[in-house]
Amino acid sequence: MNGLRYPALLLLLALPLASQDWPMWGGNPQRNMVSAVKNLPSTWDIKTNKNIKWKVEIGSTSYGNPVVADGKIFLGTNNANPKNAGIEGDKGVLMCFRESDGKFLWQAVSDKLEQGLDWPEQGVCSSPAVEGKRLYYVNNRGELVCLDTEGFMDGKNDGPFQDEALKGPTDADVIWKLDMRKELGVSQHNMANSSPAVWADLVFVETSNGQDENHEKIASPDAPSFLAVDKNTGKVIWKDNSPGVRILHGQWSSAGLGEVGGVQQAFFPGGDGWLYGFDARTGEKLWRFDTNPKDAVWPKTRNYIISTPVYFDGKIFIATGQDPENASGSGHMYCIDPTKRGDITESGRVWHYDKIRRSISTAAVLDGLVYIADFTGFVHCLDIASGKPYWTLDLLSSIWGSPFAADGKVYIGNEDGDVLVLQAGKELKKLAQINMGNAVYGTPVAANGVLYIMSRNELFAISMK
Repeated sequence: MNGLRYPALLLLLALPLASQDWPMWGGNPQRNMVSAVKNLPSTWDIKTNKNIKWKVEIGSTSYGNPVVADGKIFLGTNNANPKNAGIEGDKGVLMCFRESDGKFLWQAVSDKLEQGLDWPEQGVCSSPAVEGKRLYYVNNRGELVCLDTEGFMDGKNDGPFQDEALKGPTDADVIWKLDMRKELGVSQHNMANSSPAVWADLVFVETSNGQDENHEKIASPDAPSFLAVDKNTGKVIWKDNSPGVRILHGQWSSAGLGEVGGVQQAFFPGGDGWLYGFDARTGEKLWRFDTNPKDAVWPKTRNYIISTPVYFDGKIFIATGQDPENASGSGHMYCIDPTKRGDITESGRVWHYDKIRRSISTAAVLDGLVYIADFTGFVHCLDIASGKPYWTLDLLSSIWGSPFAADGKVYIGNEDGDVLVLQAGKELKKLAQINMGNAVYGTPVAANGVLYIMSRNELFAISMK
């Protein structure tokens, strides 16, 4: 090849490939469970290691999804399989591994609170968010924490926070902490669980404020439910407690964001069953949407929201549900227009799909289709414009995670440990069903040509290369 003839092509070949990281829950603040990564496997075998790049042992209970950024993988779990033999007992743990080979790098460890606030063996339940060299996560103690992605591997104690108890090379380097319980009066119910979203200079998070341990009242009705925090300092920029005394149980969801008519909006699901839209910069409440029918009665037919709102093509997609311990019941799936103002329960409803059971899953929206799972174990494929169902598949076991769409496929795991690989599209076609050896409570994700699946106790990197 003549370099003078093909200079542009030679330059292109010399450039590094663009990163396809997965830096937060949903991949970005719009929270759509879809990736542009190609050449992902449709089959693998954990016994023969077919297409298994590497695997590592984590805790004994793990939720959310692993986050891939900065050449590292971050996930929340517990301390059932200690990475540091000197740290014993039940803890909340955020682990960091090297992306290339799964080598353990460092961890952030948090002591447990009393049972009513911090359920035993549950650990860190939400996914972190990474931007540059900073990681943001909510630990089991209800603290929003900013960490250096290098931990103490670089030998430096960065940031204003200097009081880390552990400062070895495999320990976390804290930049700042916001203790939502001590500083904001929050009383979390059972656990803290919200995956931060980062936009501009702000971090958005729910506080997990909820009922007291006896389920008799809201322990701190005046405490905020929704926060926007300065990502550099941990200072609260704005807060809102709209759910107040109407919180039905707990608040374990996460915020989504999207630009609507030139205004960046933050979409916060409330523990009262309402979805709220705010001006992300100022905290001005723009609208609210009741996700329950008018005749719904708690706890039989009225739900709250655990899934995360997905913003796609000017619309919001959201499902309703309850704590998995409350078993199955009627659920709802909505498409909402966020350009409206005030109470938009009627004016903002684009469509409503009521042939779904309670769901704690987040949607994947791709090529005119919406994929959503319910806790009972059904996956639904809906038309994006009308909510019309194209197909429904029973996975025969509870679904805690979310469908993930990439490379023409849809991946979804269940409590039996099975991961279903489906061909994306209006026609239902199963490509494979693979058991991971333990329950899959998390959501499969892909980054840089590799599929990552987290069972309760192991993380698998799966690749055709």
